[in-house]
Amino acid sequence: MELVNAETASALEEVVGRYRADPESVYHTWFLGEDRLKAFRIIRRGIQTVVEDIFRGVFPCDYRGSSLEFVMAAVTEQKQVFQGAAHAFYWKPKLRIPDIYEHRENQLGFARFLDEAFKAGREDQILDAIHRLDGLKIKGMGPAAANLLYFLHPTLMPPFNTAILNGFNALTGSTLKLGSWRDYLVMREGIQALNRRFADRFSKDLGAVSGFLFDLGIGKISMDSNVETALAFEEKKLRKTLEKRHQEVLDDAKESSLHARMQAHLMKVGQALGYQVWIARNDRQAPNCHDGGRLGEGALTTLPPLGLSSEVLNTVELIDVLWLHESRVVSAFEVEKSTSIYSGILRLQDLSQSLSDLGPSLFLIAPDGREGEVRAQLLRPAFRQLANRPALITFTDLEAHCDALCRFGSDQTVLDRIARRF
Repeated sequence: MELVNAETASALEEVVGRYRADPESVYHTWFLGEDRLKAFRIIRRGIQTVVEDIFRGVFPCDYRGSSLEFVMAAVTEQKQVFQGAAHAFYWKPKLRIPDIYEHRENQLGFARFLDEAFKAGREDQILDAIHRLDGLKIKGMGPAAANLLYFLHPTLMPPFNTAILNGFNALTGSTLKLGSWRDYLVMREGIQALNRRFADRFSKDLGAVSGFLFDLGIGKISMDSNVETALAFEEKKLRKTLEKRHQEVLDDAKESSLHARMQAHLMKVGQALGYQVWIARNDRQAPNCHDGGRLGEGALTTLPPLGLSSEVLNTVELIDVLWLHESRVVSAFEVEKSTSIYSGILRLQDLSQSLSDLGPSLFLIAPDGREGEVRAQLLRPAFRQLANRPALITFTDLEAHCDALCRFGSDQTVLDRIARRF
């Protein structure tokens, strides 16, 4: 599928270059981030839970409270590209769509689609699963599930939303529609062709090229030299878009600073108690508020052998803070300022259930205002029976008592003084 002719090739080269160079592009603010990689295992596990719940007949008649809601929460926290991805799955009772909550056969068809896609090892198997789902003609069930497919097969299936489609249509002069699997597959072929053309600028992971189309679609970048296919945006609307992205970047920086501050407190306490400390590999360059250096300085550079599979180890290396003693993890901490509490619990459980011993003490570090959310998550049936359930330490308590914990503590049990268990 040829996307552009020779006349527009140079304009396309220029705009792809701008996308890669712009520090506020999706490429830099989402695609290159370790948080994106964290989400893959969580979402894959969540999809398995959705399939199991449907097959067992325990999937509810509403989106709210379902395992699908928690999967989509992990998807939508992936910043710009997936903002609003959950809306298509909301149960709309007046329209009775999407009809996967009250119609058992449709529900099973959706589960089979997810199960087949999860287990697929080849492209044709994924496409067959899509065609079978499309053939069911489930009312209100369009290609929104493509966003789940991306997290199962990122080198084969791009995400799908209005902005990405608008960017693709603007680039190619197409008139593809949002609610059609056929149009999604046509767009997918075009995206793959674009990705091959710029193999040295994008990635095998289709998130990079999809982010480019997203930024085209919202007007963040435009093909100024290509008048026929360039997006036409009102100046006021474009300025508002750019200001929103800039504010998102500033908010992310502020959140990262607070996140690093909590990690620094945990590092200080852990080392004062005599433990070795691991800092998540993606956070090692963050500033340490206690000594002016970097969090990675003074922390373990590699984890000792823990007897974990490579897949689990990749997840464990992204846990925010670990305390270790004699090559054994004694405490694990996930700092959750605004990201999904559900995702944090699953990462901690991945570690705990993969270790041969009784497992470490698990802690969620969260703002005071999220205590109710933590409580609600830990009381979910999926977590209620866990032998090793995380405790909550609030930002306020950790900050206020950091020095006292260092001074008066002898081991990890000192955290029980400020931890809240449900």
